[in-house]
Amino acid sequence: MFKPTVGPIIGHTTTHHARIFFRGELQKDALVFGGIRYRRSGDTLWSKGMFKQLTSARDMCDVFALNDLPADTEYEYQAGWFSPMSPVHTVETIQELPLQWPRDVYRFSTQSSNPATPRAYIVGSCRYLRMTVGAPSLPHLGDRIFASITHLAQRAETPISALLMTGDQVYIDDLNIIAPDREYKEILSKYRMAFSQPHITKLMSGTPTYMILDDHEIEDNWPANKNKNDDHLYNNAIAAYELYQASHSPAHELLEDGNIDRHLERYWYQFTHGDIEWFVTDSRTRRTLSAGDRRILDEAQETALCNWLIHSPARVKFVVTSVMFYPDRKRLGDDAWKAFPEQRLRLLETIRTHRINNVFFVSGDVHGSLTSRLTHSEDPDFEVHTIVSSPLCNSKLLPYAKASTFILDQPLARTAAGDYRHELTSEVISQDNFAHLVVDREQIQVNYHDRNGKRLQSIGIPILR
Repeated sequence: MFKPTVGPIIGHTTTHHARIFFRGELQKDALVFGGIRYRRSGDTLWSKGMFKQLTSARDMCDVFALNDLPADTEYEYQAGWFSPMSPVHTVETIQELPLQWPRDVYRFSTQSSNPATPRAYIVGSCRYLRMTVGAPSLPHLGDRIFASITHLAQRAETPISALLMTGDQVYIDDLNIIAPDREYKEILSKYRMAFSQPHITKLMSGTPTYMILDDHEIEDNWPANKNKNDDHLYNNAIAAYELYQASHSPAHELLEDGNIDRHLERYWYQFTHGDIEWFVTDSRTRRTLSAGDRRILDEAQETALCNWLIHSPARVKFVVTSVMFYPDRKRLGDDAWKAFPEQRLRLLETIRTHRINNVFFVSGDVHGSLTSRLTHSEDPDFEVHTIVSSPLCNSKLLPYAKASTFILDQPLARTAAGDYRHELTSEVISQDNFAHLVVDREQIQVNYHDRNGKRLQSIGIPILR
């Protein structure tokens, strides 16, 4: 058996379930199978191998579902692919073959079932990896920050429950003016390169990883910049996104037989860790730009989000939106929530009128990191926070955001019931960075680190009771 050519990536992981994604390699006119085996750390016997046939229709990728696992347990696993000599083998018959598994042993842990357990998360976005004639140019520049994240995760007092990648994990539109990539084969090549660099591979092989797309997975400022010839680009880009990012997410439901439903109705999803819940929105592909009913989230998604906000018993609610919820940018803000003020106000009024506490909007996109607090002039009980983390790796062609980038001297919204006012609760970080969130009973501590792992600043946000 051979090592995966991309991955393995630990995806959605619960107290009793884990998903593992990886890619094999196409072998001309030959069957290819991928396999997983696992065991509890400290055990000597491996589980029976789980196998799937890998096909070119899915770029030789697949996702394995591990079920009926005990909570709060560390596992070891091995993953690999091979092509049997006989062309008539099936996933059943290869069970009997004497396979030599790759030597690499990976580790992951199921989630704790104790709701009071402190949780920690890594949040990042905008990972630029310049591609030149199909190959990454200086790929270590786009990969080194993941070595720092892995180092932090290995020594952190509170285990990392998940890695949240909130958009622009790949830049499909890199060098668009010079040599745009629009074909499926070219886009797949970018994903393979982006997700097979050594440090990101090591991190994602052991840390549950959750992703959502933003514009550069398709095209800058999509769909505002869409033209009549872009349907072909969109179909190719979104097929690659579904394969490499959405396939191991909770957007795919788990069937009663323990397999993952291949059918995908939407990209937004939810997941839960104890009394902490996440709602990861798709703020990119369901936009409505018509003047009469502008929406950054489609109607079904807005309804689901509001119902979740109102009815979820979670003590802490994180809402991921790849573009900034607030504060607004002075320039180039029309790609974010600034351009959809009516829908944003509906969400804020839902939170305020239903007295919902401890709502945190998590985003990236702006190539700058910050925390900020939103209050209401006539409602002292209302409070919402935003946590922004971007970029993991910037392009030298793009500027970093600064405090002067944002509109901070006027209310976010004015209503008959009062004004929504916001203020920064951190400095604005203008360099490559990632956020380390630690959630305990009293507060969320937001630690920003540079690409070498050095802590840049730490902000404590109290959790209201």
